[in-house]
Amino acid sequence: MTESENRNLDRLLSRRSFVTTSTAAAAIGLLSACNSKADETKPAEIPAAPQEPVIVALTKEARDQMTPDSIIAKLKDGNTRFREGRKIPRDFLAEQRATASGQYPAAVLLSCVDSRAPAEILFNLGMGDVFNARVAGNIENPDILGSMEFTTQLAGAKLVLVMGHSACGAVAGAIANAKLGNLTQLLAKIQPAIKATKFDGDRTANNPEFVDAVARTNIDLTIANIRKNSKVIADLEKAGTIKIAGAFYDLKTGAVEFSA
Repeated sequence: MTESENRNLDRLLSRRSFVTTSTAAAAIGLLSACNSKADETKPAEIPAAPQEPVIVALTKEARDQMTPDSIIAKLKDGNTRFREGRKIPRDFLAEQRATASGQYPAAVLLSCVDSRAPAEILFNLGMGDVFNARVAGNIENPDILGSMEFTTQLAGAKLVLVMGHSACGAVAGAIANAKLGNLTQLLAKIQPAIKATKFDGDRTANNPEFVDAVARTNIDLTIANIRKNSKVIADLEKAGTIKIAGAFYDLKTGAVEFSA
């Protein structure tokens, strides 16, 4: 190769080296720019929540140490937490596993089927804490009574709580004397509460205050019917083993009012 050819080759190699280096630098710069842009748009990392204690279901020992009044106190505390937005976080999978081999609920609740009145949520309860029977208008019948006798006499629940609520459609239907299939005979069980309610003013289903007044009376009559129609439960109450109480849930405020 002549000297002239050698000089031309050196210039060519130098040019190729420059182009290669420049291209690599440009690529690195572009990558850095892309990464920088991604970092700028990347949302701030959310700090991990503090580890919460695991809430497990009631044990027999814990339930047996409770009294009916202490159970009511716990329900009141739970409702206060619900209303204040500071509910105890629960690991329902852990509670499911804990209750798989047995259950020791402290109370049995008779509440309305209304979707806006889920007792376990209103009282910030977990799986295995309470039995819950739900029927429109929270009325008793032989099947409900049999269920309550199981939960108290055999399963050890210490509180029977009948919970009604404001703006109850079943109560309004009973006041309006609504007729619809099997619902007709159910509403007939609420109608005695209409006559028993003392109320001055518009006594129709269009008056929310009257509907709520009848709902409260219906709670009292249901409690009376439980005592009258279930000797098992009445005897447990007389012996002081259980307590029967009423409660009224206000849909607007989220508060549950208890009555002995």
